Amino acid sequence: MTTFTAARDGIPTGVVDVARLLDDMKALRDEQGFNYLVDITAVEYRDRERPLEVVYLLRGLTTKNELRVKVELDPRGELVVDSVVPLWRGAEWLEREVYDMFGVTFRGHPDLRRILMWETYAEGHPLRKDFPLRGRFSRAEQVRQALKANPEAHYSMEELSIAEAYHELPQDMRERVRRGERGKIPDSP
Repeated sequence: MTTFTAARDGIPTGVVDVARLLDDMKALRDEQGFNYLVDITAVEYRDRERPLEVVYLLRGLTTKNELRVKVELDPRGELVVDSVVPLWRGAEWLEREVYDMFGVTFRGHPDLRRILMWETYAEGHPLRKDFPLRGRFSRAEQVRQALKANPEAHYSMEELSIAEAYHELPQDMRERVRRGERGKIPDSP
């Protein structure tokens, strides 16, 4: 098991070997009580010799302890780690975000696709250091690509039928939805 030392912010931090990630994370969850996955992100440094880090923040709900686990990947090599979705179901969207923004592939992920950028986005991964500040394409080309994208092709029939049903709602309900009101049921007349 990895040795964890306190970082500047006081959260114990350690680096886990990429080949042992699932085993070590399972042990941390089952044997050490870190039963809640708070976040997954990545860090890429300007120095290309430094590894790209996939960072997991864990918390023990009963102990209130936190732990930061890092996996180091060579930024010039294959950016692949095992998915922790089998251990924490909540990792599904977090891993998709890291995949979308940094290009890290999570082996065994049940639905690894972009989550913030559209599926046909061709400019790369926006949080990587080699990504240009203004993007690779002109603003006009970005707009053209976005308008050409067919987001309906990436939704299930159930998701589309829910969106279509909006127009069948009573006018007062559509107005509440438009204002963003949730969980409010008006009194019956």
